[in-house]
Amino acid sequence: MDISAQLVKELRDKTGVSMMECKKALTEAEGDMAKAVEILGARAGAAAEKKADRALGAGTVAAYVHGAGQVGAIVALSCETDFVSKNEEFVALARDIAMHITAMRPADKTELLAQPFIKDESKTIADLLAGGTHKFGERIELTQFSCFSVN
Repeated sequence: MDISAQLVKELRDKTGVSMMECKKALTEAEGDMAKAVEILGARAGAAAEKKADRALGAGTVAAYVHGAGQVGAIVALSCETDFVSKNEEFVALARDIAMHITAMRPADKTELLAQPFIKDESKTIADLLAGGTHKFGERIELTQFSCFSVN
């Protein structure tokens, strides 16, 4: 099946995964966008597993304070290199996780990783991290977080 460049671009815009990976997924899915997204999701999990033993040497700290300053969260999201830690999408991922923590107030990391993400309930926080590992090509781990509230 011939996969158009427009279809590949649409999948890339939707997932952030490389053009080559998008084309492979679309070819395997015979042009079915939904199936290609599922294929990429499965590959993200496999990529995260392969990189699980790599050392974390960089990262970012992000904070989110909600509304009138009554509740907020801070997270440390780690990765392997400074190159990824300075990537705008990596920093945005850390901030999104801080926002999620502010809204959901998980008791611990295990609970947090299992929670459906507030912006897309079809994904868990663990899925977001696995997707980040696939997208950036490095191991990504949420190493610390804390939530604060006035009351």
